[in-house]
Amino acid sequence: MAENKSAAVNINQNAGGEFERTPVPNSKLKGWKSFLGMYAGEHAAGTEFMIGPLFLAAGASLKDLTFGLLIGNILAILTWRYLVAPIAVSSKLTLYYQLEKIAGKHLVKVYNVVNGLLFCFLAGAMITVSASAVGIPFDISFSVPENILGLSSPAFSLIVIIVGVVMTIVAAAGYNTVSKFANIAAPWMIVVFAACGLSALSQMEVDSLDSLLIEWDKGVSVVQSINGKVDFGFWKIVIFSWLCNAAMHFGMADLSIMRFAKDSRAGWGPSIGMFLGHYMAWICASFMLAAQIKLTGDISANPGALAWSAVGWTGIICVIVAGWTTANPTIYRAGLAFQSLFPSNAKSYSGVILAGLVATAAGIFPALSAKLLDFVGLYGTILGPMGGVIFVNHYLAKKMNFTQDYADKKESGFNLAVLLAWVLPVALGLYFIFGDQKLFAAYAVIPCWIASSLLYVIIMKLQKS
Repeated sequence: MAENKSAAVNINQNAGGEFERTPVPNSKLKGWKSFLGMYAGEHAAGTEFMIGPLFLAAGASLKDLTFGLLIGNILAILTWRYLVAPIAVSSKLTLYYQLEKIAGKHLVKVYNVVNGLLFCFLAGAMITVSASAVGIPFDISFSVPENILGLSSPAFSLIVIIVGVVMTIVAAAGYNTVSKFANIAAPWMIVVFAACGLSALSQMEVDSLDSLLIEWDKGVSVVQSINGKVDFGFWKIVIFSWLCNAAMHFGMADLSIMRFAKDSRAGWGPSIGMFLGHYMAWICASFMLAAQIKLTGDISANPGALAWSAVGWTGIICVIVAGWTTANPTIYRAGLAFQSLFPSNAKSYSGVILAGLVATAAGIFPALSAKLLDFVGLYGTILGPMGGVIFVNHYLAKKMNFTQDYADKKESGFNLAVLLAWVLPVALGLYFIFGDQKLFAAYAVIPCWIASSLLYVIIMKLQKS
């Protein structure tokens, strides 16, 4: 009788095919190649049109940018491959259910809300990016208000809502739909990014490395003469490019994606996204802003306008699709986080619909997308440390003689050790970020991750759990 009840629960939980509360069965696992398109589509995508120009605006030298991104992206790939992939392949569980087994269902709901909201803000920025391109043919401008909660024009807000609804529908269709869309779009987008960079070089009349360096420095000078001087040096670029996705790798959010992998080789999947997206695409996008400054003197990083100026209608379509392929998996991740807020018999897409609505609401505020350099480090600082708890639970619990999957084994709804290990380092990190020290947010990620890992070990040992 108990077996029949258990089977019924599993069937009900997995009716949508997303396996939110059970390991992914072998019949649903995917080879490592399927992850290439997924990561290429996500990381050679909408954020690249925003982040690339921000490097120039922040005063980075072209030499520092070129070599800093190279080292940082290699470190990010290695983190995915050797930190996330082995745990994902071993457990085949979502981040959220794995945390529930460690932290307890009540505590994990708190984390899931924070996690889902932060991912929604990122997805919202990508909805804004796509909307900026949709507005170009209709002469609907994309403007960034000084107030972070300021609105653009009513017409632009309407476009954001329409784009957000469409993206939410696609994300709600599940992982397979998100993955297929990314695989189809990724190769074409990468070609367009390269074309945008080459077009920008032509517009600047660059014919040598020296002339490129001159135009780059001119662009930096113009931006900083208006916005003020900002220093974005080599090591800051390394740390940023390594940890801009810290929530996904150090924070283990991509357990929810890589749980579908047959083996740990899926951990190499992000490499195509890092080098074609966070390397080539970032640099090409920065060239577009340099070209725009030379041609018009305009320093605004409007993704739609930059792409339109570089390659016309192809650029418009690329920006729309690029924002889409970033927002889709991000809304999907946030949806899995929110799913725990719904009853166990709720439809598997309930969380995704909620995430899409929140992301669309965030996308209406364009200033959020202009703060990406700071925001991605901030959400890595907040979400990353929970990955340290998962790491300790997976690798060290049995070796150090404390209970693995504590909440599950002890039937506890709230593991105080997890709460303290998460909140204390994050609170200290946020103090340094927002206090008088004004620490660059990405710098706090690894110290908070290490501190959380150590605290969890110490507290679990002290309470002899």
